Amino acid sequence: MQAQSQAPLSFGGAAPDKARMGLVLVHGRGGSARDILGLGEALGLPDVACVAPEAPGHSWWPTSFLAPIAEMQPFLDAGLASVAAAVAALEDAGLARDRIAVAGFSQGGCLALEYGARNPGLAGVFGLSAGLVGTADAGGAPDHALRGFADKRLDYDGDLTGTPVTITVHEADPHIPLKRARESAAAFRAMGADAGLEITPGAGHGITQAGVTRLRAVLNR
Repeated sequence: MQAQSQAPLSFGGAAPDKARMGLVLVHGRGGSARDILGLGEALGLPDVACVAPEAPGHSWWPTSFLAPIAEMQPFLDAGLASVAAAVAALEDAGLARDRIAVAGFSQGGCLALEYGARNPGLAGVFGLSAGLVGTADAGGAPDHALRGFADKRLDYDGDLTGTPVTITVHEADPHIPLKRARESAAAFRAMGADAGLEITPGAGHGITQAGVTRLRAVLNR
C-alpha cells in the first residue's frame, strides 16, 4: 500500500471569512470528513468554521500508530500535509493561526496531536482517544504496555507555551495504550503546553464528554 496524494477538504459551520474561530477535524480509521464534521455541529458554536480532510480509503495509515517509523512513512507525512492544507485553507480565508484549533478522533486524533506537536501557534490541540506517533524509534525490546511494540522518541523542539492540549483515553483502550497517552501528555508539557490527560475508567474507545467539553471551552475563549 502506498501513501496517497493530499486529501480533499470538506467544510461545515460558519463561513471561514466570517468566523470567530476555526477548527480542523480529523476522522479516524473507517470514518469520513462528513462523520467528523458532525462533531463540530454537536459543539453548538455557530461562529466556528470547521474543515475536515478525508483520507484516501478512509484510513490515514495501514498499521497501528505504534508501529516502527519506517512502517509509518510515508503515510504520516501525507497525513500531516493534509492537516496543514486544512489549516492553510482557514488561514487563506482570513483566520489567524492562533484562532485555529486542530482536533481528531482515534487515528485522526494521533495525527492531530502529531501536527500540533510539530507546528506551534495553534489555538488548541485535541487528541480524542489518541496519542503521539513519535519522531523516531527509541530502540529497546517490545513492551507489553505498548501492545508488543517498542518505545518511540517523542522529541519535539517547538515552543507551545500556554497552548491548550487535551488528550483523552479509556483506561483500557484497545487501540491507544495508557502508557503512550501519558507519555504524550508529558511531551506536550515539556514544550510548555497546558496539557491535560483525561482518563475514562474501564474499557472503551470513543469520543468522551470530557473531550467535547474541553474542546467547546477552548473554542469559546
